[in-house]
Amino acid sequence: MAHQSLYRAYRPASFKEVLGQDEVVGPLQEQLKTKKPGHAYLFAGSRGLGKTSIARIFAKELGCDERDVYEIDAASHNNVDYIRELTENVYTLPFNSPVKVYILDEAHMLSKSSWNALLKTLEEPPAHAIFILATTELEKVPETVRSRCQVFTFKKPTRVGLAKLIVTVAKKEGYTLEPAAADLVALLADGSYRDSLSVLEKVLSVSKDSTLTREEVSKATGAPKAETVHAFVKALAEGKADDALMAVSKATQSGLDMNLYLSLVIEEVRYVLLVRYATDLRKEIAEELGIDVYGEVEALAGNKESTLSHDTLRVLLEAANRARYAPVPSLPLEMAVFELLPV
Repeated sequence: MAHQSLYRAYRPASFKEVLGQDEVVGPLQEQLKTKKPGHAYLFAGSRGLGKTSIARIFAKELGCDERDVYEIDAASHNNVDYIRELTENVYTLPFNSPVKVYILDEAHMLSKSSWNALLKTLEEPPAHAIFILATTELEKVPETVRSRCQVFTFKKPTRVGLAKLIVTVAKKEGYTLEPAAADLVALLADGSYRDSLSVLEKVLSVSKDSTLTREEVSKATGAPKAETVHAFVKALAEGKADDALMAVSKATQSGLDMNLYLSLVIEEVRYVLLVRYATDLRKEIAEELGIDVYGEVEALAGNKESTLSHDTLRVLLEAANRARYAPVPSLPLEMAVFELLPV
């Protein structure tokens, strides 16, 4: 049997399998219930949120046979001649369905002349045709098109929500993920269901046993190890500028993504402050981080000599804002050390 990637194997096949998009699924189900679907929809949101999957499910719920569902990649079919041909074929009747559904993925890639060719059909399509446009860049879709569509904005999942999905899928595949491991996979996925499963698949492919630790995730993905991040945070807490700069240097020499490294540093400092001041959250944080990582965070939180404070978090956040434009990737973090721990 041919291998099937995780994101394909676990792609939702029905509305009840869709996660985190209630504000999209609810109205679509209501339209199905009342038998009053629209003629044109615009699904907007970042990559990997299920826009195309929900379009397919909606087509299926409309009673559409596979032969009457047309999926078009607008990125590679964006010329005006192709769109003109499409709009002409729209008027032919469905093969064996009440409607024909046209799904245009990456719709923002259409040329201006292609949009103009499609506009009239979007405004007054034949009764048997429904258009679903999907885009990751809503601002690039002309206002004249948006005004003719029902616009649905897809929400990014939370880290916690992604981590739960990852744990569930891993379990179905016969693996157990430690909380810190699942959280790191969720962080690397950057708010994308599809990317979370792609990262998980990469991790599972190199696993030597059925239990996955954060260390194994770091090794498989090239993400910073927990101790690499903790070394920097510990140096800040103890006011040791030399140690902090050495930790940054080691991270740089290891070829780590400094933006990701800085994100993990900010996160650990945040957890330290929450454990110190928000005692009611300690149990929840311990569950998210796992025993080992939480133990290190708790030790820093309980250190009365620690220099970590809300100012530390502010300076690190400012460094993160500068990081995307820095000519030297490690420079914003080094500057943060100089500001927090004058040398």
